[in-house]
Amino acid sequence: MTLNIILLGPPGAGKGTQASRLEDEHGMIQLSTGDMLRAAVKAGTPTGKQAKAVMDAGELVSDEIVSGLIGERLDELGPDVSVIFDGYPRTGAQAESLDEILAARGRKLDHVIELLVQEDALVDRITGRFSCAQCGEGYHDRYKQPKVAGTCDVCGSHEFKRRPDDNEETVRTRMAEYRAKTAPILPIYEARGIVTHVDGMADIDVVNDAIETILSAATTG
Repeated sequence: MTLNIILLGPPGAGKGTQASRLEDEHGMIQLSTGDMLRAAVKAGTPTGKQAKAVMDAGELVSDEIVSGLIGERLDELGPDVSVIFDGYPRTGAQAESLDEILAARGRKLDHVIELLVQEDALVDRITGRFSCAQCGEGYHDRYKQPKVAGTCDVCGSHEFKRRPDDNEETVRTRMAEYRAKTAPILPIYEARGIVTHVDGMADIDVVNDAIETILSAATTG
């Protein structure tokens, strides 16, 4: 059974980690609008050319262009590939567009999964993280230090880096933006009975198990 799900959660909630697991375990494909936009511009697709012209003019990419990107990508994947939408939709109009895009391809939205987080705990999680500058392996000041201080467990590098925007002010701003963006679309999907909330602060495996349970119910239901 082909599944189409939306994975919601603020930056740092673990969406990327969970999406990667779903890709590995189920062959699902994560559709991130930012990644698709960059790829389409680079590949010079019709929608990519449209988007490039808009961005070169210093303007925001329209809903119509984003919808076109999603349609192009779904057509590339074909009807039998399950997908995870990340970062889209963000408005009621985009939610309506997504319904139309899916319906035109014989698909429907099966589940909206929101990873719930506690803001203070999320600040602690994000502001403490750093990574290997060579291989990208992730670490944390409190929860995951390298086994040998100053040496990456994976590649042995001694160089580490932190994202400049991993600070408390930025994290709290992201949280406020997330709440503002999800507020318009959650009621739409809650009215359909397809929203499930998962504790995003739980252990990664626990979160994964919860998502697996949801998907299993969707498959057998």
